[in-house]
Amino acid sequence: MLNPSDVKIVLEAALLAAQEPLPISELRKMFDEEIDADTLRKLLEELREAWQGRGAELVTTASGWRFQTRASLQPFLERINPERAPRYSRAVLETLAIVAYRQPVTRGDIENVRGVTVSTEVVRRLEERGWIEVIGHKEVPGRPALYATTKTFLDDLGLRSLQELPPLEDIAKTLDLTQTPPPAAAQPDQSAETAQTSAA
Repeated sequence: MLNPSDVKIVLEAALLAAQEPLPISELRKMFDEEIDADTLRKLLEELREAWQGRGAELVTTASGWRFQTRASLQPFLERINPERAPRYSRAVLETLAIVAYRQPVTRGDIENVRGVTVSTEVVRRLEERGWIEVIGHKEVPGRPALYATTKTFLDDLGLRSLQELPPLEDIAKTLDLTQTPPPAAAQPDQSAETAQTSAA
């Protein structure tokens, strides 16, 4: 049986090598599940503290634990590895916000909030990015698909759960989302306008 210091070294190596966040259940497999989940969480917290003040930090997301560079260092890193963040239209970002805050929702629900038709392309882009998925069908005529956000969406935003999303009022101000307008006041789709995501 490894002592706690050795376990932390193994955990550190596994997390630094991993491409995706690792859940406790996966980390336990390295020790033939002889170490219980609570002990692993305690050791991971100690590891997180040990990395305080360094260039990378240990964080926990919806899918598990991972190392990531500190956001404050991003401007320096971009000088040697300039990375263009994907740009998304206003329609895509508004649709994502509606799904995130009102899920599960149908396309009809999204259209009621936005006041315009949701194009298939908007939904497809969000599904391809892995941020939304169909989780079922509403029991009404036509059985429309119900959409919800994914763990990938939470991971990309560095969140553990939907409860960590910023208040809806802040998002509404950013995207200028309003309550459902009456049909006569529906505005044309502004999908040509672009905005940039803040996801890592």
